[in-house]
Amino acid sequence: MDEPSREGDEAEALLRRALIDADESAAVSLRVDGLSLCEALTIVFHARRDLGTIQTYVANGRHGTGAALSSEDLLRVPCDLDLADADDREEAERLYAEQARALRDALAAADTVLNVWREPLEAVTGDRVLLNRSVGLDVSLPAFRILPAALVAPDLGLVVAPVCAARPLAQGRPPMGIACAQPDLVHVYPLADDPERCLEDFFAVAADHARGLAVRMQHQEASVERFLELTGDDAPLV
Repeated sequence: MDEPSREGDEAEALLRRALIDADESAAVSLRVDGLSLCEALTIVFHARRDLGTIQTYVANGRHGTGAALSSEDLLRVPCDLDLADADDREEAERLYAEQARALRDALAAADTVLNVWREPLEAVTGDRVLLNRSVGLDVSLPAFRILPAALVAPDLGLVVAPVCAARPLAQGRPPMGIACAQPDLVHVYPLADDPERCLEDFFAVAADHARGLAVRMQHQEASVERFLELTGDDAPLV
């Protein structure tokens, strides 16, 4: 599995290669409208003969044929089309429609759940919550993002984002969850879990983590202090 932090580099490389040899590549876009939080998204399926996969990207907004998109606009979602089992063009069209629908439904579900999280996040944190629509985030996640949007409670450094597992769309909608992340702590909850329960659990885990970190720091400081005593002017030579 590719690392989520390499999404931007992969998207940039893909765009450069497509510009160099456009005859060997093809792209199809699909708009997803009527969303609760993101309003509209554009899915881009992109293939090159030498890539071996029909790669999937998601961008905020409505983008049609000829639209210019940079790597900063494209979120790489590792849920790719698989049309290899099609016996003819008609079968390929059917498989494409089924798999594109599966991704569209996954995006709609992720958008709906993230919107549901917004009010409980504000209530539990007592913090203003912002909607971050950028491809990159300030925290590392243990899974891939499926939506180019995240909720951010800036005063707490808390990010909430839908994530998914990497697998072909031929296997149906990908497994998804909600990641709660701070710079030194991250936990993924099932998509259908109650937001308030998840947030209470996350803050309890965060408090335990902070206490454990404080104990480790005190231990390390005590160790350093003892070492400095051993290496002082009056310390015996070994």
